[in-house]
Order: sequence, then structure tokens, then C-alpha cells
Amino acid sequence: MTDRTDVVVVGAGLAGLVCTARLQRLGVDARLLEASDAVGGRVRTDVVDGHLCDVGFQLLNPAYPAVQELVDVDALHLQPFAAGVRVRRGEGAATLGDPRREPRLLASTLRSGLLRPTELAGLARWAAPILGGERRIMRGDDTTLAASLDAAGVRGPLREQVLEPFLAGVLADDTGATSARYARLLIRWFLLGTPALPQDGMRALPAQLATTLARPAETGTRVVGIDRTSAGVTVRTASGAVDARVVVVATDVDDATGLGVVPPAPTGGLVTWWFSAPAGLPQDRLLVVDGDRGPVVNSAVVSAAAPSYAPPGRDLVQVTTLAGAGLSDAAALAEAARLWRVDVAGWDLLVRHDVVRALPRSTPPLDLRRPSDVGGGVFVCGDHRSTPSIQGALASGQRTAHDVATALGAR
Repeated sequence: MTDRTDVVVVGAGLAGLVCTARLQRLGVDARLLEASDAVGGRVRTDVVDGHLCDVGFQLLNPAYPAVQELVDVDALHLQPFAAGVRVRRGEGAATLGDPRREPRLLASTLRSGLLRPTELAGLARWAAPILGGERRIMRGDDTTLAASLDAAGVRGPLREQVLEPFLAGVLADDTGATSARYARLLIRWFLLGTPALPQDGMRALPAQLATTLARPAETGTRVVGIDRTSAGVTVRTASGAVDARVVVVATDVDDATGLGVVPPAPTGGLVTWWFSAPAGLPQDRLLVVDGDRGPVVNSAVVSAAAPSYAPPGRDLVQVTTLAGAGLSDAAALAEAARLWRVDVAGWDLLVRHDVVRALPRSTPPLDLRRPSDVGGGVFVCGDHRSTPSIQGALASGQRTAHDVATALGAR
């Protein structure tokens, strides 16, 4: 027997959670189906020997507009990183920080040797749209990040040893092909807020969103097909079928492609190793990037910023590369020893996460509001419809709920 409902939402990631909760609040009979055993999509946390290991190193920026609107940030008990980076260069390191938020780092920033006047002038030209806000950033033609930096005259160690390796880890891409608009939006959000980790791990974000559902997500329910009908859609699962007026596909772009609702699109992958180390590593809460452009895009003593992530007497360290770097576990540990300049004999590998579809590529031109209605009673939401970020997923889910409600006359 086929079930019936107004809306089926496929995928209980951030976008699906927000979309479903909004529709349910409007009185729409909306069911949320999730293939895995828990909500969250790519935002999940493994607990290993008392350590909180997020599935891929990820941070929550409280400056994201959608986070401010949709999330009870105080309830997450955020633990911030410092507003700065340490750049490993040869046998030494340089430390840079935002002097507004990290005045303690002003002296090290000035003596870093990375602040050449001509490159700073170019960076100021490149960043000028950021000061004008989102509308200014989105104005005019878009181009690639690399082309925009070239055009502004940003050439030198600040770009090559800091900006590019830092953004490679954020974007899951080191080619420079990312939208310059999106890169500027990211930098703006970094300037407005300090990325942090929830006390209970990144899993706390989807867990909080799930509490806003009037009807819980149906986990362990894999959707295998979607059929358009004269009355709407039929959503086929491994255990049956559900007839609905509308279906919202809130999966990642690859799964949405597999269901035949969007064309294929490239994604970037990341690999993260989580190590437990004896307590005593640097506690300055700084992200480390490799100015020598080795395989590691970033590393951090996560427990320095987020003490809840490690049990007493231990430090938790993450090491992240782009997918395809080809590092073995032993090689990743050796890279950690090089970046941190410590003896890693007492370090234990807790878990390795190969997130091959970490983020959709954001190539120019950036469109923050790609249409959610793809026809025939099918709507699509997710970070691939906006920006490849938590902000993009939340905003897309909210916007799609509005579009669906309008289509159903529920507003």
C-alpha cells in the first residue's frame, strides 16, 4: 500500500532539516526521509576513546547570516579558534593575526616577513568590495579567485604561503578556479565572526535543528527513485512508496544527480586524520598552514580551542589534505611531526575520514539563489544550490521551504 503526504523531503542534512521544519510550522504535512542512521548529512561527529572527531575538520562561523537567524548559537556553547594562523616555512614559522581581535599577535604579524607593501596594496584592492557588503561583492562580473588576485596585483609570499594554502583547506580546492565572489564572501564572514566548535561536536548543530521538527526524521529509509505522476510525484524507497504533491531533494549534489533531478557537478574532497597526543602541545588555538605547500592544507590542536573534544591528559590533533594527495597514515603522522616540530612517538591514530564529496565546487559566476523548482513537482535544495558552506545549506533549505509553501498555497 502506498502512503500519501503533502511533501517528502529526501535527505536530513542541514538543508533538509531546515526545509522540513519550516514547512511543518506552516501546517504542511511534510515527511523527512534519511538513508543513514542519523540526521546531519556531512555534519557528523564520531566519538573515539573519549575524543570528539568530526567527520572531516569543519568549523561553525557564528557570523553566517543563516546561522544567526536559524540557530540558537548560545545553546551550542561555542569554543572559538584564534583569529590568526601559523605559517610553517622551512625550519621556522611565522604567525599572523587579526590585530582587532588578537592584539597579542600584532608584533609577530609585523615581523613575519610576509607583509610586503606592494602585495598589501594589491590585497587592499582585491578586498575593497568586501567592505561594501554582500551587495557590493555580488555586483558586476565574476571571475576565478586566481584571476582576481592577479588583476589586483596580489603576488608574493602573503598569497603563496598564506592565502592560497588557507583557502585550499576551506574550499577543498587548490586550483584557484573558485568564484572570486564566493572567496570574498568567505573572507567577509571570517572578518565578522570567529569560527568555533560546539561543546558537543559539530553533530550538535543538526541535533539542535532536528528538535524543531514536528515529526521526526525517518532514518534508515533510502530513496531509490522518484517518478513524476499526473497527481504529483511518487517517491520510491527500499521498503515501499510514498505519493506526494511535491518532493524536495535535499541530498548532496551527487545523490541528487543519481535521482535524476540535477545534472552532474564537480565536488572537492578532503581527508582528515585525527590523532590523540599526550597533553602539552601548543595551546594558542591557531590553525597551522604549510607555507612550503606540502600535501597538508591545515592542521590544528583542536582541543586547545575546544577542550571538550579530548579527555583529560590528551590533546586532539587534526591533519587535513585534499583528496587525492595520496598520504598513508604514517606519512600523515610524519607531516604532523614536521608542522608541529614535536616528537610524535606517543601519538595514536583515532580515525581517518575520507570525505570524497566534502564540498561542491563553486566556480564563476556565483549564483546565491539558484532555482529550487526544477519542474514536475520536484524541488532541490542544498549547499550546491547556493554557497558550498553551512551558510549555503541553511539558506537554501529555508528558501526552498518558502518556494514549496508558495507552490502549495500554504503561506
